[in-house]
Amino acid sequence: MPQTTETQGPLGHGQSDRSADRPRTSRVGRTLAAAYPGLVCDLDGVVYRGAQPVPHAVDELTKAQHNGSRVVYATNNASRPPAVVAESLRGFGVRLDDADVLTSSMAGASHLAHQLPAGAAVLAIGGPGVTEALEAAGLRPVAAAEAAKARVDAVLQGYGAGVTAAELGEAAYAIQGGARWVATNNDLTLPTDRGVAPGNGSLVAAVQLAVGIEPTVVGKPGPMLYELAAEALGTGPDSTLGIGDRLETDTAGAHAAGMDALHVLTGVHGPADLVRAPRGMRPRFIGVDLRVLHEAYAEPAPAGNGRWMAAGWAGTLVGQGNSARVTFEAGGAADADLEWVAKLRLALPVLWQALDQGLITDAEAVAALPEPQ
Repeated sequence: MPQTTETQGPLGHGQSDRSADRPRTSRVGRTLAAAYPGLVCDLDGVVYRGAQPVPHAVDELTKAQHNGSRVVYATNNASRPPAVVAESLRGFGVRLDDADVLTSSMAGASHLAHQLPAGAAVLAIGGPGVTEALEAAGLRPVAAAEAAKARVDAVLQGYGAGVTAAELGEAAYAIQGGARWVATNNDLTLPTDRGVAPGNGSLVAAVQLAVGIEPTVVGKPGPMLYELAAEALGTGPDSTLGIGDRLETDTAGAHAAGMDALHVLTGVHGPADLVRAPRGMRPRFIGVDLRVLHEAYAEPAPAGNGRWMAAGWAGTLVGQGNSARVTFEAGGAADADLEWVAKLRLALPVLWQALDQGLITDAEAVAALPEPQ
């Protein structure tokens, strides 16, 4: 039977997701670490960039743990086993157990374990993280070299630097033979220190061209990885905060699971990406870096007529077209001393509202953003 993907596509302006329209608990005057006892943290671009830790990240996560927060680390990277990822994080100074790392391979294996009997044979495509996740879930991983002689019940396809055309062929043969097909993630590209390489989504697309159907995708931006994280944390969606640097994976994935999202400006997406983001990819909270977890967060609230308020400040859109800009006032008087990130937090809902109402274009919204100080 043809399979269909379970991930969400990009949401257009005005569309909703599982978190956007639900009632929001006020966080005014509280720190985010105090408001959310469970934190689901992305890795690359949030905790580290390549071989270097992101400034302040380790100290702020350690402080959150000391204050009672539980932290798990969720990554779309399916190639490395959790123990290997955890050891790498400990090298940066992060305090964690191996069980605090969740990968899209684990989400895929968990998904299949709920559908197949224990010990079912699953063709493992990708790095060692795929094989170990299947074993941990009580399934029997089958290598591509053995697939021609062994009928498999499913294919779990994740990224691996050594994946070959022959392995992709075995995946296609198994799927055409009736095997379930699960992909850990569909990220088309993979940033490396030498440039951008094809990601798992590109390899999945190659198989898809051969078989003519789509896989079930379990990683971000779908909800499964975040739901696995909430289960590990023991917190519900209202008490769990997703933290990331990519809107189409981290923010969209948190929202798909009904969680609020914090976007930090230490990785892939910056202010221009934020203002252009469709509804399902708009984070509730914005931070320059993870120090935001321990700062009192002034969340903007609508005040009518396109005006938004936060901590006594008002943000309003003035002008139109290319001359549109956001003005900031406190007590009726403009004050240039409001720090840039506070202006950005106030400007974003003003501009998102104007975009949704068709008052400005994406390009005009980007031009209206406050300039970094």
